[in-house]
Amino acid sequence: MNYTFDILGVAPIFTFFNYQQQVENDRARSLAYLGSPACTLDGLIKATELIPDKPDWDWDAVVKTIVDFWLHHEENIRQWRQELDSLTDDGLLVGRVANTQILRRQFERLL
Repeated sequence: MNYTFDILGVAPIFTFFNYQQQVENDRARSLAYLGSPACTLDGLIKATELIPDKPDWDWDAVVKTIVDFWLHHEENIRQWRQELDSLTDDGLLVGRVANTQILRRQFERLL
């Protein structure tokens, strides 16, 4: 399986968890959202363990994808870290992991 990862931004904790509870109840979904109170690689990796109703993915490959992103997007990470640090205590860094094969099938069904 192939995966992709990106940082989406910063959101209040309540907003993130409310959205996660509403959307992430399908184990066959193509996307999973990660929330970390710190803009750190460790924080995002730990966030993979907190996903409710975790999809049946290769989570070692997901973590490798996150690490690869972290190693190649230093400027973006610095920007998100500054934005997260400028907020009050109730902010989370929000990232998105996608299973590209499932996502591709979903797009093909739309056509």
